[in-house]
Amino acid sequence: MIWNQRHLLDVLREFEQFYNGHRPHQGMANARLLYPLPALIADPDQIARLDIRRRDGLSGILHEYGHAA
Repeated sequence: MIWNQRHLLDVLREFEQFYNGHRPHQGMANARLLYPLPALIADPDQIARLDIRRRDGLSGILHEYGHAA
């Protein structure tokens, strides 16, 4: 819920930063154009060892996922 004009501008600014910040260079599954997609991981043990971190935006409405460094 948007409370006032100031809140609206803050929400729009965060939304813009989320979608236009560092995301535009990413494609489907982080694959570059004209290159095959990476192989799918089907092994449950390998999936369990992935260290994925989530960053929330707009009070939990937007989510960005990435590998932990």
